[in-house]
Amino acid sequence: MSRPSAFLVVRDGLKYGEVYRLVPGQVTRMGRAPANEIVITDEACSRHHCELHDRDGTWFVRDLRSRNGTRIENELLQGETVITPGQRLRVGECELVFTHDLSELCPDELGQETDEHPTAHLPPTLSTEPEPTILGSANRNPYIGGDRTREVEPYRPGRELAQLYRMALDMGRASNAQQLAEAVLTGLTAGTPADLAALLLLPQPSAIAADPADLRVVAFRSPVNQDYQPVSVGLSSRVLKNWEAVLASDTEEDSLLRERDSLGELSAKSVICAPIRHDRKIYGLIHLYSTNPTRQLGEDDLQYTLAVADQCAGALDQMLRQERLAEGLAKLRDDNAKLREQLGIESDLVGNSLEMQTLKGKIGRIAPTDSTALIRGESGVGKELVARAIHLSSRRRNGPFVCMNCAALTESLLESELFGHEKGSFTGATTRKIGKFEQAHRGTLFLDEVGEMGLGIQAKFLRVLEGHPFERVGGATPVAVDVRVVAATNRDLESAVEAGLFRKDLYFRLQVVELVVEPLREHPGDIPLLADHFLKRFALKTGREISGFTPGALERLCGYDWPGNVRELQNTIERAVVLCLGTQIEAHEIQFSGLGGQEVVRAEVPGAGSSAHGDISLDHLEQQHILGVLDRTNWNKSQAAQILGIERSTLDRKLKRYRIGRPEK
Repeated sequence: MSRPSAFLVVRDGLKYGEVYRLVPGQVTRMGRAPANEIVITDEACSRHHCELHDRDGTWFVRDLRSRNGTRIENELLQGETVITPGQRLRVGECELVFTHDLSELCPDELGQETDEHPTAHLPPTLSTEPEPTILGSANRNPYIGGDRTREVEPYRPGRELAQLYRMALDMGRASNAQQLAEAVLTGLTAGTPADLAALLLLPQPSAIAADPADLRVVAFRSPVNQDYQPVSVGLSSRVLKNWEAVLASDTEEDSLLRERDSLGELSAKSVICAPIRHDRKIYGLIHLYSTNPTRQLGEDDLQYTLAVADQCAGALDQMLRQERLAEGLAKLRDDNAKLREQLGIESDLVGNSLEMQTLKGKIGRIAPTDSTALIRGESGVGKELVARAIHLSSRRRNGPFVCMNCAALTESLLESELFGHEKGSFTGATTRKIGKFEQAHRGTLFLDEVGEMGLGIQAKFLRVLEGHPFERVGGATPVAVDVRVVAATNRDLESAVEAGLFRKDLYFRLQVVELVVEPLREHPGDIPLLADHFLKRFALKTGREISGFTPGALERLCGYDWPGNVRELQNTIERAVVLCLGTQIEAHEIQFSGLGGQEVVRAEVPGAGSSAHGDISLDHLEQQHILGVLDRTNWNKSQAAQILGIERSTLDRKLKRYRIGRPEK
């Protein structure tokens, strides 16, 4: 005589939840440990809390020395006791109801509304239809991470490991998810009694319980040409929720499995559903079916399938990583190409004058070396463009080009920017910061306005220039870098050295190779070329169809002394493109900044030996001119600097150099 079925049904308040079938002749253990047949994720529950078993049709509950005890109808269990249908079993905070017949559970709650419980009911998926018998579950891969928790047939481990090794080789050769799935199913059908197998994946790896409806079949194996039909939603939901492999039997009695069997007329005698999981994410499921009653899937097959699923998950994770890296690399290459194209435009040194030809020739000789270069010139002449040209023509062209303006920060912040800092080294240092020197490793570091660097940081900067390692602010670990330094300044470094504002040894270390970029007024013949270059760039950028300049506009551009140099010319052309109403830029559309620039009439060069100033030196002539401008502006230095076409700081240095002071009244 067959023993009656028994069930434990989770009760949550007024509603019922998950149903567990108790198998006659089999001990069912409950607790937090993944090896239990019923896993309860509750901190109040012990790892091995209690167990249920039957004798001659009577079911017993035994407490396994749990921390908080096991209760039946709120009575603390002592040792072993009988449990009868309708009694409530409490394990930790979880309450389960024991029954032989699901339809007898709380008739008022099976869709019949009452005044007291108007909405209580059993979930549709847990209706009175019989569920498959859960023969076992597995959460831990027995082939890795310690001893196996159970004994297996002596011949199985060697055969399984050999099969796993062959599958690993096949997985390694797979180049996409389809090939990987085919390799997995080939190995599983060869290593287990399963005659039907399927591998399903979610659209994206999930860290939470996924919906079975989101699964898609990647590969399917069957002895006949038959489309795949999903396994029980209940089984799939359980595996997706608990991330443990499940072995189920007696599936002929389960209407869900019977109706969805892959072969239609044939019924699956046993089923394994295993999660494909890796690094706290679930990727999908593996389904195995056995339709042969003499070759049913067993516990060993369950453990073996879980091991294969874990191995598949690792391979799948690596494949997804490689795909993301390949996509990222392609994007970086595209961005790099665009950046190179942009840098190629931005670093073009436009001009055919003797001054520009001399500068380009000097760059060509300097670039192949690793010598430190010092670029000197007024503000706006294009010192950064010269530095980029040096970098792009050097052997470091594929390395980074990092820019840093030394005048933009205080001395303490400048040190942090150049050399980096460790977490907690000062207020606000919440993370480690990599400095400009480390960012420019195997590339070029361009330091603009290096003359503004404070004395306190100059010593550390000098040591790095000499090839010594440095330490981040607040750190003690030496950091060595391979960086070429290109510096720029519009400051009179010689005067700064004499005044004690700039270290002499640093001055000599920077001035290994010096390039002087002449102001635009010294090579006015390049103005038409530069103007046309900027016109094409800004016309393309704004989508304007402007072909060039009228003769009057070009004459006006060439008749201006450009105190802001190439930068001012660039801004003036951009402004003219925006304001232009026709297809050519007119003279009245050229608007200058008005910061000290003058439109001049370029006269013929006087004959040799003639001079309006007599036989005096240029320094003396400059002193007289500066004094004259200061007198006319009543010693307003800012206004005088604008008229002279120089920076206020440059005027102060010249006054200091010539030892000129304001006369006392």
